[in-house]
Amino acid sequence: MRQFGNWLYNTFWANWMRRGATLLGLAAAGVLLWVFLPPIGEPDSCARGVEKHGGECIGVNGTGYDFGTPEIAAVARAIAKENEEFVGDKPHVTVAMMLPLQPDIAAERAQLRSEIQGAYLAQYRANREENTPLLRLVLANPGDAYGQQARVVDQLGDMAADKRDNLRAVTGFNLSLDATEQAITRLTNDLHIPVLASRVSADDFANPEKSTGKDPFPGLARIIPTNRQQADALASFHRGLKDEDTVLVKDTRPHDIYNDSLAKAFGRDEKGPPGPKDQPFRSPSITDPGETGNDFTLIAQNICQSSARYVYFAGRPVHLRLFALKLADVQCSGKKYTIVSGSGSATLERYLSDDDWAKLRGGGKEPAITVQYAAPGHPQAWNKELSGKDTAKARPAHFTEPQEEMDKLRALIEKRTAGDIGPVRLEDSRTMLVHDGVRTVARAVVLSNARTKGTVPPLNRVSDMWQRLEAVNRVRGTSGWICLTNAGNAYDKPVAVVQLNPRIKKLEFVGIGWPLGRPQPQDCRVPSGAG
Repeated sequence: MRQFGNWLYNTFWANWMRRGATLLGLAAAGVLLWVFLPPIGEPDSCARGVEKHGGECIGVNGTGYDFGTPEIAAVARAIAKENEEFVGDKPHVTVAMMLPLQPDIAAERAQLRSEIQGAYLAQYRANREENTPLLRLVLANPGDAYGQQARVVDQLGDMAADKRDNLRAVTGFNLSLDATEQAITRLTNDLHIPVLASRVSADDFANPEKSTGKDPFPGLARIIPTNRQQADALASFHRGLKDEDTVLVKDTRPHDIYNDSLAKAFGRDEKGPPGPKDQPFRSPSITDPGETGNDFTLIAQNICQSSARYVYFAGRPVHLRLFALKLADVQCSGKKYTIVSGSGSATLERYLSDDDWAKLRGGGKEPAITVQYAAPGHPQAWNKELSGKDTAKARPAHFTEPQEEMDKLRALIEKRTAGDIGPVRLEDSRTMLVHDGVRTVARAVVLSNARTKGTVPPLNRVSDMWQRLEAVNRVRGTSGWICLTNAGNAYDKPVAVVQLNPRIKKLEFVGIGWPLGRPQPQDCRVPSGAG
Protein backbone atom coordinates (compact mmCIF):
# COMPACT_ATOMS: atom_id res chain seq x y z
CA MET A 1 0.00 0.00 0.00
CA ARG A 2 2.87 2.32 0.87
CA GLN A 3 4.50 1.54 -2.48
CA PHE A 4 1.30 2.44 -4.34
CA GLY A 5 1.12 5.72 -2.44
CA ASN A 6 4.71 6.55 -3.32
CA TRP A 7 4.03 5.74 -6.97
CA LEU A 8 0.93 7.96 -6.99
CA TYR A 9 2.82 10.82 -5.31
CA ASN A 10 5.76 10.64 -7.73
CA THR A 11 3.51 10.42 -10.79
CA PHE A 12 1.50 13.45 -9.68
CA TRP A 13 4.56 15.66 -9.21
CA ALA A 14 6.26 14.43 -12.38
CA ASN A 15 3.20 15.44 -14.43
CA TRP A 16 3.13 18.83 -12.81
CA MET A 17 6.85 19.33 -13.39
CA ARG A 18 6.42 18.55 -17.08
CA ARG A 19 3.46 20.90 -17.35
CA GLY A 20 5.34 23.57 -15.44
CA ALA A 21 8.34 23.28 -17.76
CA THR A 22 6.03 23.54 -20.76
CA LEU A 23 4.37 26.66 -19.34
CA LEU A 24 7.74 28.21 -18.52
CA GLY A 25 8.96 27.44 -22.05
CA LEU A 26 5.88 29.06 -23.56
CA ALA A 27 6.31 32.05 -21.29
CA ALA A 28 9.96 32.43 -22.28
CA ALA A 29 9.06 32.15 -25.94
CA GLY A 30 6.45 34.81 -25.46
CA VAL A 31 8.98 37.10 -23.86
CA LEU A 32 11.39 36.55 -26.76
CA LEU A 33 8.64 37.26 -29.28
CA TRP A 34 7.69 40.39 -27.36
CA VAL A 35 11.31 41.56 -27.32
CA PHE A 36 12.23 40.82 -30.92
CA LEU A 37 8.92 41.30 -32.71
CA PRO A 38 6.93 44.53 -32.46
CA PRO A 39 3.39 44.32 -31.06
CA ILE A 40 0.62 44.01 -33.60
CA GLY A 41 -0.03 47.42 -35.16
CA GLU A 42 3.37 48.83 -34.19
CA PRO A 43 5.80 49.97 -36.96
CA ASP A 44 8.86 47.90 -37.82
CA SER A 45 12.25 49.24 -36.79
CA CYS A 46 14.68 49.94 -39.65
CA ALA A 47 17.52 51.14 -37.42
CA ARG A 48 18.06 53.15 -34.26
CA GLY A 49 15.69 56.12 -34.43
CA VAL A 50 14.18 54.97 -37.73
CA GLU A 51 10.81 53.22 -38.22
CA LYS A 52 9.01 51.90 -41.27
CA HIS A 53 5.91 53.86 -42.24
CA GLY A 54 4.16 53.39 -45.56
CA GLY A 55 7.03 51.31 -46.91
CA GLU A 56 9.63 54.01 -46.14
CA CYS A 57 12.20 54.11 -43.35
CA ILE A 58 11.40 57.40 -41.61
CA GLY A 59 13.43 58.96 -38.84
CA VAL A 60 16.81 60.22 -37.64
CA ASN A 61 20.06 58.24 -37.45
CA GLY A 62 23.75 58.95 -37.03
CA THR A 63 25.10 55.46 -36.45
CA GLY A 64 25.82 54.48 -40.05
CA TYR A 65 22.42 53.41 -41.38
CA ASP A 66 22.16 54.00 -45.15
CA PHE A 67 18.33 53.94 -45.38
CA GLY A 68 18.51 51.20 -48.00
CA THR A 69 20.37 53.48 -50.43
CA PRO A 70 23.71 51.75 -51.16
CA GLU A 71 25.17 54.85 -52.82
CA ILE A 72 25.39 56.57 -49.43
CA ALA A 73 26.59 53.55 -47.42
CA ALA A 74 30.27 54.56 -47.35
CA VAL A 75 29.66 58.16 -46.29
CA ALA A 76 27.05 57.06 -43.70
CA ARG A 77 29.71 54.80 -42.15
CA ALA A 78 32.19 57.68 -42.15
CA ILE A 79 29.68 59.87 -40.31
CA ALA A 80 29.12 57.13 -37.73
CA LYS A 81 32.87 56.77 -37.18
CA GLU A 82 33.29 60.51 -36.69
CA ASN A 83 30.34 60.62 -34.28
CA GLU A 84 31.51 57.64 -32.23
CA GLU A 85 35.29 57.94 -32.24
CA PHE A 86 36.03 61.65 -32.59
CA VAL A 87 32.99 63.25 -30.96
CA GLY A 88 31.93 60.55 -28.50
CA ASP A 89 30.98 62.01 -25.10
CA LYS A 90 32.87 65.29 -25.56
CA PRO A 91 30.90 68.58 -25.49
CA HIS A 92 29.04 68.71 -28.78
CA VAL A 93 26.07 70.01 -30.71
CA THR A 94 24.07 67.96 -33.18
CA VAL A 95 23.31 69.11 -36.72
CA ALA A 96 20.60 67.23 -38.64
CA MET A 97 20.73 66.83 -42.41
CA MET A 98 17.07 66.59 -43.48
CA LEU A 99 16.27 65.43 -47.02
CA PRO A 100 14.61 62.42 -48.73
CA LEU A 101 17.05 59.53 -48.34
CA GLN A 102 15.42 56.77 -50.40
CA PRO A 103 15.12 58.11 -53.99
CA ASP A 104 14.13 55.70 -56.75
CA ILE A 105 16.07 57.25 -59.63
CA ALA A 106 19.80 56.53 -60.00
CA ALA A 107 20.63 60.17 -60.82
CA GLU A 108 18.88 61.33 -57.64
CA ARG A 109 20.73 58.75 -55.54
CA ALA A 110 24.02 60.04 -56.94
CA GLN A 111 23.15 63.65 -56.14
CA LEU A 112 22.04 62.59 -52.65
CA ARG A 113 25.48 61.07 -52.10
CA SER A 114 27.07 64.37 -53.18
CA GLU A 115 25.02 66.33 -50.65
CA ILE A 116 25.77 64.01 -47.73
CA GLN A 117 29.45 63.94 -48.67
CA GLY A 118 29.48 67.72 -48.46
CA ALA A 119 27.91 67.68 -45.00
CA TYR A 120 30.38 65.07 -43.72
CA LEU A 121 33.46 66.83 -45.13
CA ALA A 122 32.34 70.05 -43.42
CA GLN A 123 31.79 68.18 -40.14
CA TYR A 124 35.25 66.62 -40.42
CA ARG A 125 36.90 70.01 -41.04
CA ALA A 126 34.95 71.86 -38.36
CA ASN A 127 35.82 69.28 -35.72
CA ARG A 128 39.53 69.84 -36.39
CA GLU A 129 39.64 73.54 -37.23
CA GLU A 130 37.08 75.20 -34.95
CA ASN A 131 36.85 75.55 -31.18
CA THR A 132 34.64 73.24 -29.15
CA PRO A 133 31.83 72.19 -29.01
CA LEU A 134 32.27 69.54 -31.66
CA LEU A 135 29.71 68.76 -34.37
CA ARG A 136 27.73 65.53 -34.39
CA LEU A 137 25.99 64.90 -37.71
CA VAL A 138 22.78 62.89 -38.16
CA LEU A 139 20.69 62.04 -41.23
CA ALA A 140 16.95 62.70 -41.14
CA ASN A 141 14.64 61.09 -43.71
CA PRO A 142 11.25 62.84 -44.13
CA GLY A 143 10.15 60.46 -46.89
CA ASP A 144 9.54 60.92 -50.59
CA ALA A 145 8.85 64.59 -51.41
CA TYR A 146 8.97 65.32 -47.65
CA GLY A 147 5.63 63.55 -47.35
CA GLN A 148 6.24 62.30 -43.78
CA GLN A 149 8.13 65.33 -42.49
CA ALA A 150 5.84 65.76 -39.47
CA ARG A 151 7.15 62.56 -37.83
CA VAL A 152 10.75 63.68 -38.30
CA VAL A 153 10.10 67.20 -37.06
CA ASP A 154 8.66 65.68 -33.88
CA GLN A 155 11.88 63.69 -33.38
CA LEU A 156 14.05 66.73 -34.01
CA GLY A 157 12.07 68.69 -31.43
CA ASP A 158 12.79 65.99 -28.85
CA MET A 159 16.48 66.02 -29.80
CA ALA A 160 16.68 69.78 -29.31
CA ALA A 161 15.33 69.39 -25.77
CA ASP A 162 17.51 66.38 -24.88
CA LYS A 163 20.90 67.39 -23.43
CA ARG A 164 22.41 64.16 -24.71
CA ASP A 165 21.73 65.30 -28.28
CA ASN A 166 21.86 69.10 -28.08
CA LEU A 167 20.38 69.51 -31.57
CA ARG A 168 21.19 73.09 -32.53
CA ALA A 169 20.47 73.32 -36.26
CA VAL A 170 18.73 71.54 -39.12
CA THR A 171 20.07 71.84 -42.65
CA GLY A 172 19.56 70.09 -46.00
CA PHE A 173 16.18 70.84 -47.64
CA ASN A 174 16.82 70.18 -51.31
CA LEU A 175 13.27 70.51 -52.74
CA SER A 176 11.08 73.61 -52.70
CA LEU A 177 7.70 72.00 -52.02
CA ASP A 178 4.67 72.75 -49.84
CA ALA A 179 5.68 69.93 -47.47
CA THR A 180 9.19 71.40 -47.17
CA GLU A 181 7.68 74.77 -46.24
CA GLN A 182 5.53 73.08 -43.58
CA ALA A 183 8.60 71.44 -42.05
CA ILE A 184 10.62 74.67 -41.96
CA THR A 185 7.63 76.58 -40.55
CA ARG A 186 7.23 74.17 -37.61
CA LEU A 187 10.95 73.96 -36.93
CA THR A 188 11.42 77.73 -36.81
CA ASN A 189 8.08 78.98 -35.45
CA ASP A 190 6.97 76.26 -33.04
CA LEU A 191 10.21 74.55 -31.99
CA HIS A 192 12.52 77.57 -32.39
CA ILE A 193 15.24 75.40 -33.97
CA PRO A 194 17.69 77.27 -36.24
CA VAL A 195 17.44 76.20 -39.88
CA LEU A 196 20.13 76.65 -42.53
CA ALA A 197 18.65 76.06 -45.99
CA SER A 198 21.49 75.28 -48.36
CA ARG A 199 19.72 74.13 -51.54
CA VAL A 200 16.11 75.38 -51.68
CA SER A 201 16.11 78.41 -53.98
CA ALA A 202 12.41 79.41 -54.13
CA ASP A 203 11.82 83.01 -53.05
CA ASP A 204 9.03 81.78 -50.76
CA PHE A 205 11.65 80.21 -48.45
CA ALA A 206 13.13 83.51 -47.31
CA ASN A 207 12.38 86.13 -44.70
CA PRO A 208 11.63 89.55 -46.22
CA GLU A 209 14.38 92.15 -45.94
CA LYS A 210 11.87 94.80 -44.92
CA SER A 211 9.99 93.08 -42.15
CA THR A 212 6.34 94.01 -41.71
CA GLY A 213 6.09 92.32 -38.33
CA LYS A 214 6.69 88.69 -37.53
CA ASP A 215 9.01 86.90 -39.93
CA PRO A 216 7.49 83.83 -41.60
CA PHE A 217 10.57 81.76 -40.62
CA PRO A 218 12.24 83.22 -37.51
CA GLY A 219 15.72 81.70 -37.20
CA LEU A 220 16.05 80.75 -40.90
CA ALA A 221 19.24 81.40 -42.86
CA ARG A 222 19.91 80.54 -46.49
CA ILE A 223 23.14 80.53 -48.46
CA ILE A 224 21.88 79.92 -52.01
CA PRO A 225 20.65 82.89 -54.05
CA THR A 226 16.89 82.92 -54.50
CA ASN A 227 15.40 82.24 -57.90
CA ARG A 228 14.86 85.97 -58.34
CA GLN A 229 18.53 86.63 -57.53
CA GLN A 230 19.60 83.88 -59.92
CA ALA A 231 17.49 85.39 -62.69
CA ASP A 232 19.01 88.82 -61.97
CA ALA A 233 22.51 87.31 -62.11
CA LEU A 234 21.77 85.61 -65.43
CA ALA A 235 20.30 88.81 -66.87
CA SER A 236 23.40 90.71 -65.76
CA PHE A 237 25.63 88.05 -67.28
CA HIS A 238 23.79 88.18 -70.64
CA ARG A 239 23.71 92.00 -70.45
CA GLY A 240 20.07 92.66 -71.21
CA LEU A 241 18.34 90.37 -73.68
CA LYS A 242 15.44 91.85 -75.61
CA ASP A 243 11.95 90.56 -74.91
CA GLU A 244 11.47 89.42 -78.52
CA ASP A 245 14.54 87.19 -78.15
CA THR A 246 13.15 85.21 -75.20
CA VAL A 247 10.24 82.91 -74.34
CA LEU A 248 9.21 81.31 -71.04
CA VAL A 249 8.30 77.61 -70.80
CA LYS A 250 6.88 76.87 -67.35
CA ASP A 251 5.52 73.90 -65.39
CA THR A 252 2.17 74.72 -63.76
CA ARG A 253 1.94 71.59 -61.57
CA PRO A 254 0.51 72.65 -58.18
CA HIS A 255 2.43 72.53 -54.88
CA ASP A 256 5.87 72.88 -56.51
CA ILE A 257 7.15 76.15 -55.09
CA TYR A 258 10.43 75.95 -57.01
CA ASN A 259 8.69 75.94 -60.40
CA ASP A 260 6.34 78.76 -59.41
CA SER A 261 9.13 80.91 -58.03
CA LEU A 262 11.39 80.35 -61.03
CA ALA A 263 8.57 81.19 -63.46
CA LYS A 264 7.94 84.47 -61.64
CA ALA A 265 11.67 85.26 -61.62
CA PHE A 266 12.03 84.59 -65.35
CA GLY A 267 8.85 86.54 -66.09
CA ARG A 268 10.80 89.77 -65.70
CA ASP A 269 10.22 92.79 -67.95
CA GLU A 270 12.72 93.09 -70.78
CA LYS A 271 13.44 95.81 -73.31
CA GLY A 272 12.06 96.11 -76.80
CA PRO A 273 8.92 94.88 -78.57
CA PRO A 274 7.00 92.01 -76.92
CA GLY A 275 8.20 88.50 -77.58
CA PRO A 276 6.28 85.20 -77.78
CA LYS A 277 3.71 84.43 -75.10
CA ASP A 278 4.52 82.04 -72.21
CA GLN A 279 4.29 78.33 -73.01
CA PRO A 280 2.82 76.46 -69.99
CA PHE A 281 2.78 72.68 -69.45
CA ARG A 282 1.78 70.50 -66.50
CA SER A 283 3.88 67.55 -65.34
CA PRO A 284 2.49 64.72 -63.17
CA SER A 285 5.33 64.80 -60.59
CA ILE A 286 8.91 65.84 -59.97
CA THR A 287 10.41 62.75 -61.61
CA ASP A 288 7.64 61.51 -63.95
CA PRO A 289 7.58 62.94 -67.51
CA GLY A 290 4.06 61.63 -68.13
CA GLU A 291 2.65 63.04 -71.38
CA THR A 292 4.80 66.16 -71.35
CA GLY A 293 6.73 64.91 -74.38
CA ASN A 294 3.69 65.53 -76.59
CA ASP A 295 3.29 69.04 -75.20
CA PHE A 296 6.98 69.75 -75.70
CA THR A 297 6.82 68.81 -79.38
CA LEU A 298 3.99 71.30 -79.95
CA ILE A 299 5.69 73.98 -77.84
CA ALA A 300 8.95 73.48 -79.76
CA GLN A 301 7.12 73.91 -83.08
CA ASN A 302 5.62 77.20 -81.89
CA ILE A 303 8.99 78.46 -80.62
CA CYS A 304 10.56 77.49 -83.94
CA GLN A 305 8.22 79.92 -85.74
CA SER A 306 8.94 82.75 -83.28
CA SER A 307 11.78 85.23 -82.94
CA ALA A 308 12.99 83.68 -79.67
CA ARG A 309 16.55 82.41 -79.39
CA TYR A 310 16.68 82.04 -75.61
CA VAL A 311 14.21 79.83 -73.77
CA TYR A 312 13.69 80.35 -70.04
CA PHE A 313 12.68 77.01 -68.55
CA ALA A 314 10.90 76.86 -65.17
CA GLY A 315 10.78 73.15 -64.39
CA ARG A 316 12.57 70.12 -62.98
CA PRO A 317 15.59 68.32 -64.54
CA VAL A 318 13.59 65.31 -65.83
CA HIS A 319 11.34 67.62 -67.83
CA LEU A 320 14.15 69.95 -68.87
CA ARG A 321 16.00 67.02 -70.43
CA LEU A 322 12.92 65.96 -72.40
CA PHE A 323 12.16 69.51 -73.55
CA ALA A 324 15.74 70.04 -74.77
CA LEU A 325 15.58 66.83 -76.80
CA LYS A 326 12.20 67.75 -78.33
CA LEU A 327 13.48 71.20 -79.25
CA ALA A 328 16.51 69.56 -80.88
CA ASP A 329 14.18 67.27 -82.88
CA VAL A 330 12.27 70.14 -84.48
CA GLN A 331 13.70 71.26 -87.81
CA CYS A 332 14.11 75.05 -87.48
CA SER A 333 16.15 75.91 -90.57
CA GLY A 334 19.42 75.80 -88.67
CA LYS A 335 18.32 77.94 -85.72
CA LYS A 336 20.32 77.48 -82.52
CA TYR A 337 18.79 77.80 -79.06
CA THR A 338 20.04 78.46 -75.57
CA ILE A 339 17.81 77.07 -72.81
CA VAL A 340 18.31 78.91 -69.52
CA SER A 341 17.17 77.47 -66.17
CA GLY A 342 17.77 77.65 -62.43
CA SER A 343 19.97 75.87 -59.90
CA GLY A 344 17.60 72.90 -59.72
CA SER A 345 19.18 71.78 -62.99
CA ALA A 346 22.53 71.19 -61.30
CA THR A 347 22.47 67.44 -61.97
CA LEU A 348 20.92 67.48 -65.43
CA GLU A 349 23.99 65.87 -67.02
CA ARG A 350 23.41 62.73 -64.92
CA TYR A 351 20.13 62.18 -66.75
CA LEU A 352 21.69 62.29 -70.23
CA SER A 353 22.55 59.22 -72.31
CA ASP A 354 25.03 59.09 -75.21
CA ASP A 355 22.09 59.38 -77.63
CA ASP A 356 20.87 62.45 -75.76
CA TRP A 357 24.25 64.15 -76.09
CA ALA A 358 24.28 63.37 -79.82
CA LYS A 359 20.85 64.99 -80.32
CA LEU A 360 21.90 68.13 -78.46
CA ARG A 361 25.07 68.27 -80.52
CA GLY A 362 23.24 68.25 -83.85
CA GLY A 363 25.08 68.10 -87.16
CA GLY A 364 26.62 71.58 -87.39
CA LYS A 365 29.77 73.20 -86.07
CA GLU A 366 27.90 74.64 -83.11
CA PRO A 367 25.54 72.64 -80.85
CA ALA A 368 21.90 72.76 -81.87
CA ILE A 369 20.86 73.20 -78.24
CA THR A 370 22.89 74.76 -75.43
CA VAL A 371 21.53 74.24 -71.92
CA GLN A 372 22.73 76.88 -69.50
CA TYR A 373 21.81 77.48 -65.89
CA ALA A 374 22.71 79.33 -62.73
CA ALA A 375 24.67 76.98 -60.49
CA PRO A 376 25.45 77.71 -56.83
CA GLY A 377 29.12 77.03 -57.64
CA HIS A 378 31.62 75.23 -59.84
CA PRO A 379 35.01 73.78 -58.85
CA GLN A 380 36.82 75.55 -61.72
CA ALA A 381 35.21 78.97 -61.24
CA TRP A 382 37.86 80.69 -59.15
CA ASN A 383 40.87 79.32 -61.03
CA LYS A 384 39.38 80.51 -64.33
CA GLU A 385 38.39 83.91 -62.97
CA LEU A 386 41.95 84.41 -61.66
CA SER A 387 43.79 82.86 -64.60
CA GLY A 388 46.57 85.10 -65.89
CA LYS A 389 45.88 87.87 -63.38
CA ASP A 390 48.85 88.94 -61.27
CA THR A 391 47.98 92.31 -59.76
CA ALA A 392 46.24 92.61 -56.39
CA LYS A 393 43.43 94.60 -58.02
CA ALA A 394 42.83 91.78 -60.50
CA ARG A 395 42.92 89.18 -57.72
CA PRO A 396 40.24 90.40 -55.29
CA ALA A 397 39.64 88.53 -52.04
CA HIS A 398 36.13 87.53 -53.14
CA PHE A 399 37.91 85.29 -55.69
CA THR A 400 41.12 84.29 -53.88
CA GLU A 401 39.54 83.22 -50.58
CA PRO A 402 36.98 80.87 -52.20
CA GLN A 403 39.82 79.49 -54.33
CA GLU A 404 41.80 78.69 -51.16
CA GLU A 405 38.77 76.97 -49.65
CA MET A 406 38.23 75.00 -52.85
CA ASP A 407 41.86 73.84 -52.77
CA LYS A 408 41.49 72.67 -49.16
CA LEU A 409 38.33 70.72 -49.94
CA ARG A 410 39.93 69.14 -53.01
CA ALA A 411 42.99 68.09 -51.04
CA LEU A 412 40.80 66.53 -48.35
CA ILE A 413 39.01 64.48 -51.01
CA GLU A 414 42.02 63.50 -53.12
CA LYS A 415 44.20 62.44 -50.19
CA ARG A 416 41.27 60.58 -48.59
CA THR A 417 42.19 62.27 -45.34
CA ALA A 418 38.59 62.00 -44.19
CA GLY A 419 38.36 58.32 -45.14
CA ASP A 420 36.47 56.41 -47.81
CA ILE A 421 33.21 58.21 -48.62
CA GLY A 422 32.66 56.89 -52.13
CA PRO A 423 33.34 58.69 -55.43
CA VAL A 424 33.08 62.48 -55.10
CA ARG A 425 32.00 64.66 -58.02
CA LEU A 426 32.26 68.40 -57.48
CA GLU A 427 30.95 69.61 -60.85
CA ASP A 428 27.27 69.55 -59.86
CA SER A 429 27.98 71.98 -56.96
CA ARG A 430 25.96 69.94 -54.44
CA THR A 431 28.96 68.78 -52.42
CA MET A 432 30.33 72.33 -52.42
CA LEU A 433 27.14 74.07 -51.35
CA VAL A 434 26.13 71.64 -48.60
CA HIS A 435 29.71 71.71 -47.32
CA ASP A 436 29.47 75.51 -47.13
CA GLY A 437 26.11 75.26 -45.35
CA VAL A 438 27.41 73.05 -42.54
CA ARG A 439 30.52 75.26 -42.28
CA THR A 440 28.16 78.21 -41.84
CA VAL A 441 26.37 76.41 -38.99
CA ALA A 442 29.73 75.64 -37.38
CA ARG A 443 30.74 79.29 -37.65
CA ALA A 444 27.52 80.42 -35.98
CA VAL A 445 28.06 77.93 -33.13
CA VAL A 446 31.61 79.20 -32.57
CA LEU A 447 30.49 82.84 -32.53
CA SER A 448 27.65 82.04 -30.14
CA ASN A 449 30.27 80.70 -27.72
CA ALA A 450 32.67 83.61 -28.13
CA ARG A 451 32.72 84.30 -24.37
CA THR A 452 31.89 80.84 -23.04
CA LYS A 453 34.25 78.53 -24.86
CA GLY A 454 33.35 74.84 -24.76
CA THR A 455 29.78 75.14 -23.55
CA VAL A 456 26.67 74.30 -25.56
CA PRO A 457 24.84 77.47 -26.64
CA PRO A 458 21.05 77.77 -26.41
CA LEU A 459 19.01 77.51 -29.60
CA ASN A 460 18.23 81.20 -29.92
CA ARG A 461 21.88 82.12 -29.46
CA VAL A 462 22.82 80.13 -32.57
CA SER A 463 20.11 81.69 -34.75
CA ASP A 464 21.03 85.15 -33.46
CA MET A 465 24.47 84.64 -35.00
CA TRP A 466 23.10 84.55 -38.57
CA GLN A 467 23.06 88.35 -38.43
CA ARG A 468 26.74 88.46 -37.44
CA LEU A 469 27.99 86.54 -40.47
CA GLU A 470 29.40 89.41 -42.54
CA ALA A 471 32.57 91.49 -42.81
CA VAL A 472 35.29 89.96 -40.61
CA ASN A 473 32.91 87.15 -39.61
CA ARG A 474 32.00 86.23 -43.20
CA VAL A 475 32.10 82.56 -44.14
CA ARG A 476 34.73 81.84 -46.75
CA GLY A 477 32.85 79.24 -48.77
CA THR A 478 33.95 77.12 -51.70
CA SER A 479 30.96 78.58 -53.55
CA GLY A 480 31.91 82.16 -52.67
CA TRP A 481 31.67 84.52 -49.74
CA ILE A 482 28.67 83.93 -47.49
CA CYS A 483 27.54 87.22 -45.93
CA LEU A 484 24.05 87.29 -44.48
CA THR A 485 21.61 90.17 -44.23
CA ASN A 486 19.62 90.80 -41.05
CA ALA A 487 16.86 88.68 -42.60
CA GLY A 488 19.29 85.75 -42.89
CA ASN A 489 19.62 85.89 -46.69
CA ALA A 490 22.85 85.66 -48.69
CA TYR A 491 23.89 89.11 -49.88
CA ASP A 492 24.85 89.37 -53.58
CA LYS A 493 26.10 85.76 -53.56
CA PRO A 494 27.92 84.95 -56.82
CA VAL A 495 26.28 82.59 -59.29
CA ALA A 496 28.33 80.27 -61.49
CA VAL A 497 26.91 80.33 -65.00
CA VAL A 498 27.51 76.84 -66.42
CA GLN A 499 26.42 74.97 -69.52
CA LEU A 500 26.33 71.48 -70.97
CA ASN A 501 28.89 70.99 -73.70
CA PRO A 502 27.58 68.25 -76.03
CA ARG A 503 30.95 67.95 -77.78
CA ILE A 504 32.80 66.79 -74.68
CA LYS A 505 29.71 65.46 -72.84
CA LYS A 506 30.52 67.51 -69.76
CA LEU A 507 29.39 70.48 -67.75
CA GLU A 508 31.64 73.52 -68.21
CA PHE A 509 32.03 76.81 -66.41
CA VAL A 510 31.12 79.90 -68.46
CA GLY A 511 31.46 82.80 -66.05
CA ILE A 512 30.33 84.51 -62.84
CA GLY A 513 27.04 86.37 -62.54
CA TRP A 514 26.21 88.77 -59.70
CA PRO A 515 22.60 89.31 -58.58
CA LEU A 516 23.24 93.05 -58.13
CA GLY A 517 25.21 93.30 -61.37
CA ARG A 518 28.44 94.01 -59.47
CA PRO A 519 30.71 92.05 -57.07
CA GLN A 520 30.22 92.00 -53.33
CA PRO A 521 31.71 94.98 -51.46
CA GLN A 522 35.19 94.84 -49.95
CA ASP A 523 35.33 92.44 -46.97
CA CYS A 524 31.66 91.66 -47.59
CA ARG A 525 30.26 94.43 -45.44
CA VAL A 526 26.49 94.29 -45.97
CA PRO A 527 25.11 97.83 -46.51
CA SER A 528 22.04 99.28 -44.85
CA GLY A 529 18.78 98.25 -46.49
CA ALA A 530 20.43 95.35 -48.32
CA GLY A 531 18.25 92.75 -49.93
